[in-house]
Amino acid sequence: MNFTLLILCTMVAASALFYVFIYPYLSGEIAADKRKQALVQGSGKRLSNTRAVDNNQRRKQISDSIKELEKNGKTKKKKVSIEQRLLQAGLTTSKTQFFIMSAVGGTLLGFMLMLITGGILYLGVGMFVGGVGLPLWVLAFLKKRRLTKFSNEFPNALDVIIRGIKAGLPLGDCLRIIATEAVEPVKSEFRLIVESQTVGLTVGEAVERIAERVPVSEAKFFSIVITIQQKAGGNLSEALGNLSRVLRERKKMQLKIKAMSSEAKASAGIIGALPFLVATMVYFSSPKYIELLWITSTGRLVLACCAIWMGIGIAVMKKMIAFDF
Repeated sequence: MNFTLLILCTMVAASALFYVFIYPYLSGEIAADKRKQALVQGSGKRLSNTRAVDNNQRRKQISDSIKELEKNGKTKKKKVSIEQRLLQAGLTTSKTQFFIMSAVGGTLLGFMLMLITGGILYLGVGMFVGGVGLPLWVLAFLKKRRLTKFSNEFPNALDVIIRGIKAGLPLGDCLRIIATEAVEPVKSEFRLIVESQTVGLTVGEAVERIAERVPVSEAKFFSIVITIQQKAGGNLSEALGNLSRVLRERKKMQLKIKAMSSEAKASAGIIGALPFLVATMVYFSSPKYIELLWITSTGRLVLACCAIWMGIGIAVMKKMIAFDF
């Protein structure tokens, strides 16, 4: 009996060892587990590789888009025509009308100076100042004022786009909202974007033209963000939110610099106006003493030299207190 029990126990132990250590190899379970583990690891590697490839492709697309925009910006840097200046100033006057008004204004100013001074030389000076200098100065003044209004209102327009996209509206509908409810000149510029889309242009192409009509950094940044989003994808609301925050911080910095440089600007204004004030006071107190400056040839030469030096001094002071943002 003891021998029989020993044989049975030995057979049971051998069967257990066989089932635990040898049977998995014979049945293929070990090989199946290895194949399953290999497939899982392989799919994980392929997934990580796919994600890495997608990220690399997106970075490459963004880099190519930025290089293309920089290339286009370099090729488009040329002399601004009169039509573009009139458009940037917000005027509906044509080039021909502008030239006619400039010629009429220059002629009138020239004849007025000739009648007042009695010199034929002042006719040419007045025609040049009234026909070339004054119209270009007016265009520059109107352009600067319009661009300043655009820069002040543009962050609010970006906020409208951000809220609309977060609410589920498409980009085109957000642009239409700004084109109908925003403040000028942002309203008219976005209206042109919407009208450009109706004639077949894409959003990126329509937005690129706003940087040409409104040559400010805010419009260029907006064009770059929209173009990159159209080509490479991404979260547009987040990108525009970052842009809006950057623009507002730039505006704060501009106001801070303006406040810090106000003392220097006031000093420059006082120094520039001081010769004219002194000359006026001297004229009222001793007119015969100072009128030698414009009734004699030597005095006129001295006035011309003083005007040149005053212009150089004003230009230097303006350069010293001007800051690029």
